[in-house]
Amino acid sequence: MNIDALRERARIVGKIRRFFDDLGFVEVETDVRIAAPAPEEHIDCPPVVGGGYLRASPELQMKKLLAGGMDLIYQIGPCFREGERGDRHRPEFTMLEWYRRGADYSATRDDLAGLLAALGVKGEFRTLRVREAYRTYAGWDPWEGEWNGDRFDFDMAEKIEPAIAEMGGGVFLSDYPPEAASLAKVSSAGDGERFAERWEFYWDGMELANAFSELCDGDEQSRRFDKARKARLALGEADYPIDGEFLSVLPQIGSASGVALGIDRLVMALLGCNSIVQVRA
Repeated sequence: MNIDALRERARIVGKIRRFFDDLGFVEVETDVRIAAPAPEEHIDCPPVVGGGYLRASPELQMKKLLAGGMDLIYQIGPCFREGERGDRHRPEFTMLEWYRRGADYSATRDDLAGLLAALGVKGEFRTLRVREAYRTYAGWDPWEGEWNGDRFDFDMAEKIEPAIAEMGGGVFLSDYPPEAASLAKVSSAGDGERFAERWEFYWDGMELANAFSELCDGDEQSRRFDKARKARLALGEADYPIDGEFLSVLPQIGSASGVALGIDRLVMALLGCNSIVQVRA
């Protein structure tokens, strides 16, 4: 525990709230215990005695608010993931999520750049497309041939992220293979390449934020959830119930973009700390 860091953390979180409040966002609070997490292959939510799970993200609950008519919302609160330990990971951590209804991932990218400027981070940020990154630093193209998720994940950790760390500063890694973004809208480039409208933001090689143009097609999202559930079962992971309410109201959103940003890691980056325990009580 570092008392000075905790004081700075409180100051940073206050600035974050003022930034979003000044833009007209509404701060919301959704349940921490939920009945049906989004099924994702490598994210496990702790089960709760008596039923339900501790959330890994408030994403589904916040999208229900968008479907109900809210346009600009944000939330800062605790999230949980089993099996996460290390200098940059904890089973319990603090997440900032914000959503813009009627926007795409370029708008929330601008939000993040504005937020960082408000926190004193100056300068230009690089943009690196995923396809370019893999061709350059991993020596292969994830869009060619049969999808290989294990190879994609391994090379992301062993080749792409180290290359991003070498670049230094802020880097947006953008436009993922459709298979690597189960809740994102898929678009086509001029050459016919299909890609997920997703970016991740890194600061000096540390991933800070993950964003999508949100998929708002309930039928397609249901198919993706079914695929993810089968993948989880094949890996011996828990099978989560599907949130039918979420799927039924999803088309009411129309379009939106959202960002998940780790508060603990952001504070680490701003204060120059090398372990998450330095910035948490």
